[in-house]
Amino acid sequence: MLLQEKVSDAMNEVVNCVAYSNGRRVEGIGFDEISEVFAQPDRFIWIGLHEPGEDVLKRVQVVFGLHDLAIEDAHRAHQRPKVELYEDSLFIVLRTAQMSTDERRIEFGETHVFVGARYLVSVRHGSSFSYADVRARCETTPRLLGKGPGFALYALMDSIVDRYFPIVDSLEHQLQLLEEKIFGETFSRETTAEIYQLKAQLLELKRAVSPLIDICNRLMRFDLEIIPEDTRPYFRDVYDHVIRINEMIDTLRELLTTALEANFSFISIEQNEVTKRFAGWAAIIAVPTMIAGIYGMNFQHMPELNWRFGYPAVLLLTVGSCVALYTHFKRSGWL
Repeated sequence: MLLQEKVSDAMNEVVNCVAYSNGRRVEGIGFDEISEVFAQPDRFIWIGLHEPGEDVLKRVQVVFGLHDLAIEDAHRAHQRPKVELYEDSLFIVLRTAQMSTDERRIEFGETHVFVGARYLVSVRHGSSFSYADVRARCETTPRLLGKGPGFALYALMDSIVDRYFPIVDSLEHQLQLLEEKIFGETFSRETTAEIYQLKAQLLELKRAVSPLIDICNRLMRFDLEIIPEDTRPYFRDVYDHVIRINEMIDTLRELLTTALEANFSFISIEQNEVTKRFAGWAAIIAVPTMIAGIYGMNFQHMPELNWRFGYPAVLLLTVGSCVALYTHFKRSGWL
């Protein structure tokens, strides 16, 4: 019973396991049949794993002779995007990204890829999407898939990079909404908080994208014999896409910085307007306060106290002064 549970868990971790010959799908093979199929020199094996345990990774390591450090990295998530060469195999770490259901947050995952002369093993971690459509597209072009694991690696990377474009578009839309709030005279602390949250997401996306430039450069170099020469130009296409995305991210970050500065400027201007209004009303209120203070001192000898028209005159002076100040401040834009 325990053995059956282990086999079932392993099958859940192994998403797909297929053998190809001359770019055409030969058969879907069982995980236990990898060694037998790999022994045939005209076979290329493509395995997809999803958050595999140590047992599954160890079995893959034994079959393909993978390095211990690469297996250790593949078992752990939260790796920085990188490419490493281990004798006759490549180990590549890529970060996947997709928008959450509410279109407000980026969910990141990881894909670790082992590439050899006759095998490709992809290991998915976290919030990652299936590569079934990538495999299906490759199988429709056997001439290109016949180039081997190098072309399959290109197809995976191209799919991952292309999924960054809608994310950047979504972030750009969020920036436009923030600009409408900022220039629509709806200044608030919430807008500032949203700007900082968007900047944090762009920074995280930048960390996922920028290392891909070095990875693509390395895959296009001639010192990696694992990648055939006729496959390297395809990585130039991925490189171009990465450069575009990286530039779009930098542009959005600059626009966000400008938006933040504009938001602070408008908030400061609004605060100055409020201060001017307070100062204007304070000056108006100061006039009757001053007059009332003078006539409230209760001196016995004050000329106006015995004047018949003293009270109306003082009242008229108070009202007239307030009206004059109000008119002046209104014209100058203080009220």
